[in-house]
Amino acid sequence: MNTKPKLILTAISLAILSVAIAFTSRILLAPPTIQGSHDILEGSQLINLTGAFGPESLAFDITGEGPYVGVSDGRILKWQGTQKGWLEFAVTSSQRDQCVRPFAPELEHICGRPLGLRFDKRTGDLYIADAYLGLQVVGQAGGLATLLVNKVEGVELRFTNDLDIDEHEDVIYFSDTSTTYYRREFVPAILSLDKTGRLLKYDKSSKEITVLLKDISFANGVALSRDGSFVLVAETTLCRIIRFWLRGPNAGKHDIFTDLPGNPDNIRRNSKGEFWVALHAKKGLLAEMALSHPWLGRTLLKLPFSYKQIHYLLIGLKPHATAVKLSEKGEILEVLEDTNGKTVMLISEVEEKNGKLWIGSVLTPFIGVYNLKESQST
Repeated sequence: MNTKPKLILTAISLAILSVAIAFTSRILLAPPTIQGSHDILEGSQLINLTGAFGPESLAFDITGEGPYVGVSDGRILKWQGTQKGWLEFAVTSSQRDQCVRPFAPELEHICGRPLGLRFDKRTGDLYIADAYLGLQVVGQAGGLATLLVNKVEGVELRFTNDLDIDEHEDVIYFSDTSTTYYRREFVPAILSLDKTGRLLKYDKSSKEITVLLKDISFANGVALSRDGSFVLVAETTLCRIIRFWLRGPNAGKHDIFTDLPGNPDNIRRNSKGEFWVALHAKKGLLAEMALSHPWLGRTLLKLPFSYKQIHYLLIGLKPHATAVKLSEKGEILEVLEDTNGKTVMLISEVEEKNGKLWIGSVLTPFIGVYNLKESQST
């Protein structure tokens, strides 16, 4: 007699539970809003990569040509314009037989994975931070890059990430994300709160390597100040940027340059001395909970999910793009976004050049170009 009412009650309860789960998941997974941001990056133009994936960093050579980008199969490509398209400029590994798929993380240690790119303005050489193969350099003719550093203190580098060059001092500052995890293991590196990242200095003349800073939680983007008095390094896990003083009364010391509303990737200085920071993702509630409570992060890693699935849980329901412009003092000057991810998303670098923002991403098969003049006219 009571079967039908029980079924109805069960159905209603399940419906309410489904709504509650959906509502809770939206709160937990939805990226937070940033007050005062400008949702305009949807207006970016895209330049697709043909048979390539993950242009993490961008660089223009001393003649202004490019951009050059490093992609997932170990190549560095050069953009020659809409008529000629992309040209293969350089590679970081001589072992190219297996490197035929645009995206194959399991082969990155063989094919190489170029991340940060910087041109030396004096020599025209391109310096490359390859995640697996260390710090490398290639001349203006391109081809196979030459290894400069793949060991620090006798231990092989596992996750070389980004760099900047001080041409006056003839040194390179570069980041080593982790001494424990490889690039393809970036999710457990973050969730385990790994703090083995480092900021390093390479002297081009003496070839000496100096460890400037240790115990960084996912050391990432690197950028020198305009006057060379300090160098910045992104601490991705903790959503902040560290300033290491190179000159002045605080030389050799470090402090927090700024806290950010998300996970910073690369940092690039513009001609005014300001800094553009690409946020890989904004600091959502689930990610914040996982990093505040280590047991939750460890639990996520034990679930029957791939790193890719866990990654998407952490970055939110709508992966999108957030670029932050900082003053020379670390003040947030501007935030630009594509909050729906309709055009650009999961960005890794923002390079300002000739009134445009050139936007890279470690997880898309294209770069974005946003005309800053459009935002100034609206």
